[in-house]
Amino acid sequence: MQLPSIWQLAVTMEFYLHLAFTIGCLVLAVVALIKCLPKNAQRFDIAFKRTKGFWMLMTGGACLLALIGLLGAGPFGMLFPVAAACIAAVYLTDVDPEVS
Repeated sequence: MQLPSIWQLAVTMEFYLHLAFTIGCLVLAVVALIKCLPKNAQRFDIAFKRTKGFWMLMTGGACLLALIGLLGAGPFGMLFPVAAACIAAVYLTDVDPEVS
């Protein structure tokens, strides 16, 4: 029985790291979407943030981008989850505390 080469090991590790990172980005985007759902639309205007519909579209789009990255997007496989994580992080750190 032959042991796998170092390159096979590196590619396997890269695959699992990419998978873990993308699942983490997807979880972050889903949390942002779930936290955005029950908020009152007027609180967004009171806090001088964009509308609830805007943030619902952004966090929903972040979920879609992370899902596309999870399914494999070819050369853009890491770009989509990173964009999704950025959108979700902006909502969770800036908007959510202001409208709560």
